[in-house]
Amino acid sequence: MNKKNNSRLIASKIIADWIEKEFFPEKEFYKLHVDRGFIIEVVQGCIKNYAILKWLLNKWTSKLPSTYSQAVIYVGFYQILFMKNVEDYAAINETVEAAKFQSDGLGAAKLVNALLRRCQREVREVRVELFNQEISLQLSHPSDLFDKWVKNFGKQKAIDLAKWNNLPPQTFLRINQTKIKVDDFIKELNEREIKVNIHDSYRNEIFVILPRGISVSSIPGYHEGHFVVQDPATIHAVNLLNPKKCEKILDACSSPGGKAMLIAERMVEAKSLTLMEIHEDRIPRLNENLKRCKLSNITVVKGDARSPKNVLSEMYDGILCDVPCSNSGVLQRRADARWRIGKERINKLNILQNQILDGCSKILSPDGRLVYSTCSLENEENEKLIGNWIKHNSEFYVEDSISIFPPDSKTDGAYAALIRRC
Repeated sequence: MNKKNNSRLIASKIIADWIEKEFFPEKEFYKLHVDRGFIIEVVQGCIKNYAILKWLLNKWTSKLPSTYSQAVIYVGFYQILFMKNVEDYAAINETVEAAKFQSDGLGAAKLVNALLRRCQREVREVRVELFNQEISLQLSHPSDLFDKWVKNFGKQKAIDLAKWNNLPPQTFLRINQTKIKVDDFIKELNEREIKVNIHDSYRNEIFVILPRGISVSSIPGYHEGHFVVQDPATIHAVNLLNPKKCEKILDACSSPGGKAMLIAERMVEAKSLTLMEIHEDRIPRLNENLKRCKLSNITVVKGDARSPKNVLSEMYDGILCDVPCSNSGVLQRRADARWRIGKERINKLNILQNQILDGCSKILSPDGRLVYSTCSLENEENEKLIGNWIKHNSEFYVEDSISIFPPDSKTDGAYAALIRRC
């Protein structure tokens, strides 16, 4: 078996790195060239169902094997338990082969083979026993987070949310109607035999759902900027900001630029739109997206939204603060994020979120407005944080806000608040 062509091996290495280092697996996906769709599905599936897979491994072993062996076993378990399109014999044989590529290859392969064959034999018993476990384990979510959702949303909504998070993520394309008419775009897709579903429109914006397995860069109009890969939930923050031509607008935490491109389209040939990004390695991607969509005359600066005065000397009519957050509204896409959401992490994020509000409010014009947005469902990052910030900054008030709950909207989750000076 060629080491480079064993997709289970590649998936296992990504998962092992995630277990050890807690890094974002998405960064590894860009490096994939062989079996990309399969590897991404397996990695995301294993991480989403990590609690279930770990529960089963603990149940059948008295001592956990090496991290890499754990990852290989999870890859095998996931295929047998959750992937109906993969035959058991292929899942077992290929995964056992992947186990051989480590220092104790033969011993590890024997353990993996025994566990996977047991899973194959006892798959019905496993599902019955799992059904009798706590709901949070059945749905593979941290119990503290799930219990918190039950308290905030009610039990059924918490279950619906966890089930939603476990579904494969959809790819949405927002049609750039300044470049192409909706009917013409759909016609071009049909000519390529690409059948898409149209999602509900938002303030005349049209989103289509891309079928699985189709590369975004292969879609007609990609190089012409006829569409942007963007979830419909992102539209609400821009709607609240309501940018207009000739205004000075700042997108304070801009990369990868989905909201920025929509702002630019709303402003029509924007010449007073500034995009700020703190991470230098993200700026090339931001510039690439702007270039692809033929958006020019936009200023891109490297700067920290906590202290924008260090790089910006102007006052702005509108500022979008799309702040770093726990990502609890996008757990369908960010499979790993659910395992990192906790009180300590949210407390650290709250400090950063307040600092960004403090910094950006200082460069807001007297009649200006600021939109605070997150992709979080947590009250501590949304309504509660904004309420506390307003208490300490009495010259501002909340004019409007919106919360998006994924199972209801069939999109990512989001929160946005429109803040103005009194």
